[in-house]
Amino acid sequence: QVQLVESGGGLVQTGDSLRLSCATSGRTFSTYAMGWFRQAPGKERDFVAGISWNGGRTDYTDSVKGRFTISRDNAKNTVYLQMNSLRPEDTAVYYCAADLVGIRVARDSSQYKYWGMGTQVTVSL
Repeated sequence: QVQLVESGGGLVQTGDSLRLSCATSGRTFSTYAMGWFRQAPGKERDFVAGISWNGGRTDYTDSVKGRFTISRDNAKNTVYLQMNSLRPEDTAVYYCAADLVGIRVARDSSQYKYWGMGTQVTVSL
């Protein structure tokens, strides 16, 4: 069983930055593609960013391009989401997820097998 634990969320103001981390247990982290999703109150869980097993491929939803950066450190079994220029509409619970097919970067949440419990990000005006 793979466990994912997110951290780094919090309450910030518009324009601030946050760095989310997702620490993953197990020895096979380096073979997984990883994704970040978010869910705002009353809304569906949406894709934010994804990264392939070796970091060679990344993908972002349009609303965060140029502001968010996904990265990974396979030696530390950790994936990161650097979030800059935060906006109130970025407010959500952020989840990381692991896709066993490491070469792809999927936007469909059903492609991801393991999920963390989430971390709250709140951006005030």
